[in-house]
Amino acid sequence: MQFKPLYGALLPLLPALVSGLMLFSAFPAPGFYPAAFFALVPLWLSLERLSSKQAFYAGIGTGISFYLPLIYWICPTLTEYGGLNTFVALSCLLLLVLYLSAYTGVFALAMKKIPVPEGLVPFWGAVAWVSLEYIRTYLFSGFPWGVLGYSQYPNRVLIQAADTFGVLGISFLVVVANGVLVIAFKSFSRRAWPEKTNMAGLSLSMVLLCSAFIYGHLKLAQVRGQINGVPSRTISVIQANISQDRKWDKAFVDETIDRYSRLSLEAMPCDLVVWPETALPFYYGMDPVPSNRVDAMVRKAGTFFLIGIPAARPSDDGFLYYNRACMLNPLALPKGYYDKHHLVPFGEYVPFKGLLRFAEKLTAGAGDFSKGETGPVPLKFGTGTTGVLICFEIIFPDIASAFVRNGADILTTMTNDAWFGRTQAALQHFSMAVFRAVENRRSVVRAANTGISGFIDPSGTILEKTDIFTACALTRQVPVMSGQTFYTRHGDLAAKACLVAFFLICVIKFILKKIRRPL
Repeated sequence: MQFKPLYGALLPLLPALVSGLMLFSAFPAPGFYPAAFFALVPLWLSLERLSSKQAFYAGIGTGISFYLPLIYWICPTLTEYGGLNTFVALSCLLLLVLYLSAYTGVFALAMKKIPVPEGLVPFWGAVAWVSLEYIRTYLFSGFPWGVLGYSQYPNRVLIQAADTFGVLGISFLVVVANGVLVIAFKSFSRRAWPEKTNMAGLSLSMVLLCSAFIYGHLKLAQVRGQINGVPSRTISVIQANISQDRKWDKAFVDETIDRYSRLSLEAMPCDLVVWPETALPFYYGMDPVPSNRVDAMVRKAGTFFLIGIPAARPSDDGFLYYNRACMLNPLALPKGYYDKHHLVPFGEYVPFKGLLRFAEKLTAGAGDFSKGETGPVPLKFGTGTTGVLICFEIIFPDIASAFVRNGADILTTMTNDAWFGRTQAALQHFSMAVFRAVENRRSVVRAANTGISGFIDPSGTILEKTDIFTACALTRQVPVMSGQTFYTRHGDLAAKACLVAFFLICVIKFILKKIRRPL
């Protein structure tokens, strides 16, 4: 008998937990991406029987059951490489999960508190969901991991709309599909079709979804035709598979150079060789002996090299350190560099360092870097130009688009995903690069220390990729497209419109509630 109150309190949360688990199943590595089109239905339907407070908690429950298995890899990363004990690492994971879950809580609350005509429910849900995803993409430095649209990276037809609306536009379509199923289920359960006015809204939803798939079929065929008619460049990516515990050990500097050199020379001939983030475990150009060895190899290869290095320059307080990508010409002369601009909080720098000194150990393995000052300026190699996104920068659409607006004809991303171990995080990270290719209609070249490395063409097709924790070199011709898409020029214009609409509707609802309240 004593368990009945607890059972009664948890039972309403069951649909919410099911929704969260289905959302997780749509992402790598479960990878059942069609689940995203109906994952929100259990939560959405359950809100009708819940109070506003319960709806908010149900949304949080969905978020917890979604994000906890999705980003659990943060815990082993913090313990193994951040030097934190298991309790502190688990606490950090749970705090981040609760923060992300607050967004799904607000979504559920908005669906409960702000009623709209039944036919407009899919649109209202999509507006609310996309607004919240846009906020968390940029708020507090941003963490757009698990944005719903990313689940559709294998769905090559649907994702073509990203060249107009971005990944958040794909999220919009997926939520609309969920909303249509919600209305259909409610109509079926009461054995009555919606009213004519509501049918108009539902019809508009169906037209939108059908239009997206028709556009995708036509656009995919068009882009594939364009790819066959554009020039190409031969690019090599080097995956040396240097384990994280040896990466910064000075005893293995020579072995690291030997491995990168051997794999690079085996990849010849090509137009550009790309090494991963901080591939060289020393200050290239400042440490003469290992730097000279690298220069000799570059001259022997006789081609351009884009290499990830740590960099430093003097400042009034000592030195400033940068996470850098450096372009070397065939004579091993530096022809340009890009310093990582969007740093990872607590991974590459400690915000509010004076107050959060306890967190400094988190940057010990990765380095305490300064924000780059070079901006999104593409680097030239021969007749080509590439925009370079370092590590997590690939998950921020605005950075990739800025490079393309500034003249990049391909996009390169370099990373060190050794931190993720053998979790699904490496595949999650890789999958997001597919959208940068489609959004900007550019080939994406990815070099990762331990994988996944590979090539993605402007249609979002993964041309080739490596396994994780293998040493190899991939060489491939990648198509070079020009021009700028609507998304490249205007960014998340549609998502911003959703945010404005969401804010205005919430404000109007609040004002009307105040007006109607008796004095």
